[in-house]
Amino acid sequence: MKNIFYIPFALLILFLGCTKDTVKERYSYFAPIYKTKAEVRANVKSLAPVQLQQPGKLFIKDKFAFLSEVNKGIHVIDFSDPQNPKNISFIDIPGCLDMAVRGNYLYADCYTDLITMDISDPKNIVMKQFLEGVFPHRLYVNGFVADTTRVITEWVKRDTLIESAFEKKTRWDMRVLYASASSTQTNGGSSNIPVTNGIGGSMARFGLMVDRLYTISTYSMKVFNTVDASKPSYVKTVPFSQGNIETIFPYKNKLFIGSQTGMFIYDATDPDNPLKLGTFSHARVCDPVVADDKYAYVTLRSNSTCAGFQNQLDVVDIGSLMSPILLKSYQLKEPAGLTKDGNTLLICDAKDGLKIFNAANPIDIKQLKNINGFEPYDVIAMNGLAIVVAKDGLYFINYTDPVNATILSKIIIQKS
Repeated sequence: MKNIFYIPFALLILFLGCTKDTVKERYSYFAPIYKTKAEVRANVKSLAPVQLQQPGKLFIKDKFAFLSEVNKGIHVIDFSDPQNPKNISFIDIPGCLDMAVRGNYLYADCYTDLITMDISDPKNIVMKQFLEGVFPHRLYVNGFVADTTRVITEWVKRDTLIESAFEKKTRWDMRVLYASASSTQTNGGSSNIPVTNGIGGSMARFGLMVDRLYTISTYSMKVFNTVDASKPSYVKTVPFSQGNIETIFPYKNKLFIGSQTGMFIYDATDPDNPLKLGTFSHARVCDPVVADDKYAYVTLRSNSTCAGFQNQLDVVDIGSLMSPILLKSYQLKEPAGLTKDGNTLLICDAKDGLKIFNAANPIDIKQLKNINGFEPYDVIAMNGLAIVVAKDGLYFINYTDPVNATILSKIIIQKS
């Protein structure tokens, strides 16, 4: 066994007694299963649909929803009939967390690499380009550093029994073990037709603005040129002056960046050289953001991951982009993703469900409806239809009449 190290989520309980006899130590560990990059590339195509297990980020293009299965790939869902959405295929992409869609091309991360796929036929997706090493910040779980020539496609739990002699006083030792089984291995831009971008959720780390793709990591933003949508090219990296960056929301020629310490506004008039304008600071919490011409809407969330003690909606006046000002705060339970369609504001509020507000007057936002019974995480709303990523699956909600908003349908995760 090689490269053994400790991690916090695999548990070993070991009893050592006062004896000179041998002891048997039982370890539970997770071994990485590898594929070569060539094998991964060959498998980036439309496969049979699989059930949802751990839904992540959401992106919408036309009547298709692209929903990431955390670190495994992307579900393609046809919601042309939102009362009967169909999970039509799955794209196997190890290490996939984020995605974006421009025209007929889908961009997704494969750990440290950026993949471009042709989705002209969503049931027959074809890989077009593989940009290696553009996301060097992406590590495997718990900082595990893997063989850079291959890709970890899954982790397999294994148990092993080790016998050894010892002479120690009785004690309980709770430890965790991870093992690197390094020998384990499984065998359009030239068109004159206008290219349109899809819509991402507020929890996204990929954002599209006209013909540029912006991706964020904890400490920097990367710019990709997508004039030729089939062949994005890396342009540059823009460092952030502060860390803990979490989300990106493009609006017109502005980029609204959410972090655990504040919201940052960037001017992307020069698309290859985003320029920082202003900052709205707050206590340490998680904060996705959406914006319109006059206001930014920021949800502040505190929990074991985000720290802090605030759970609220902050409405920020961005009349002066250099000096955004807090207009008013509204208390919530544990808000996460949010979206705005005209004067209708929708907020995912954890166990309190999806809340729908009339935001016509930002200093007097009124709740119109609370749809509970599920735990939403992110939401995209358009033309009276809200698509919601929740702890237990994907929901389709009709909010044409916000006061009487109803769940039309849902695709539920597979229960273990």
